[in-house]
Amino acid sequence: MARPEAAYEAAVPPRPACTYTSCYCEENVWKLCDYIRSQDRYPLEEFYAVFISNDRRMIPLWKQKSGHGDEPVVWDYHVILLHVSSGEQNFIYDLDTVLPFPCPFDVYSVEAFRSDDSLRPEFHRNIRMIQADLYLKTFASDRSHMKDVNGKWQKPPPPYPCIETADSKMNLDDFISMNPEVGWGSVFSLSDFVHQFGSQTDYSYSLEGQ
Repeated sequence: MARPEAAYEAAVPPRPACTYTSCYCEENVWKLCDYIRSQDRYPLEEFYAVFISNDRRMIPLWKQKSGHGDEPVVWDYHVILLHVSSGEQNFIYDLDTVLPFPCPFDVYSVEAFRSDDSLRPEFHRNIRMIQADLYLKTFASDRSHMKDVNGKWQKPPPPYPCIETADSKMNLDDFISMNPEVGWGSVFSLSDFVHQFGSQTDYSYSLEGQ
């Protein structure tokens, strides 16, 4: 019998063909959601934008392209796409990882998330999940967070126009916030997120600090 991930068909093109701008992960994921909506291969309601951050905006992630060896990269936040599949395994799409694209959830959990148990409390991670259709309707960014005090770009912006809605030109902070009273979607601890969406195999068991 083939492994579940062997039969899985990716919802988006191969990584090199995806719309991507370094350091604009929130927009990269928005573009993935937009592509999935346009293709109608999978139901859009199976997909979620996943913001990873915490109150101090210091979250370590492993297996990132900008990392060195086995050292984590500490982001202020990061955004990935979750596919809650009808199969035995859920999948993560992360355009900034060296892991497969898409990556089985349990593999990503062990390799990229690892566990909060071995981290100091200020590095513990929280998750905000927003259903893809809601993310497409509500997210807006004028990219001002990527400009320095002199108004110069810290990283080159995407070539396409800023994403905005009828109600907002900039609400990124509401998505990065891990206050459940703010913004859209649902907020989880990392361990609750992994417990809910992992397949409860030996992979997820190993995250419990064993």
